[in-house]
Amino acid sequence: MEVCFVCSGNTCRSVMAERIAKKKAKERKLKDIKFSSCGIKAKKENITENAKRVLKELGYDSRDRKSVKLSKIKPNVLYVAMTSALKQNLGKKCISCAELYSDVVDPFGQGEDVYRITAMLIEKNVDVLLNKIESMRGER
Repeated sequence: MEVCFVCSGNTCRSVMAERIAKKKAKERKLKDIKFSSCGIKAKKENITENAKRVLKELGYDSRDRKSVKLSKIKPNVLYVAMTSALKQNLGKKCISCAELYSDVVDPFGQGEDVYRITAMLIEKNVDVLLNKIESMRGER
């Protein structure tokens, strides 16, 4: 199974979601799920400094990475849009965070506290997503 988190620029929310999901899935021993992220307007920019700081503070991977632009929708990937508005750009093979727990608003350009709140909101969305996956598989 592959899950791809999608936001606008792939420098904050979606890359944070990817890294949070990877760690949480590993902790749950869900080894067969591949997580990735991209942005519909990504321009090969690095993850933001505030995103890196907050990820590190919360115990997640905080390494640099260039943003990845969404080029095409792959048929065997579940896309998770950070907001309902972004979902409209992605078609049927997509859910929004609002369908899990809550939309995740873009923290770009804001302070570390906003990024911390964003990360906590992403954690809740990821927990719900992983619970649903486990439930569908009968693992819970």
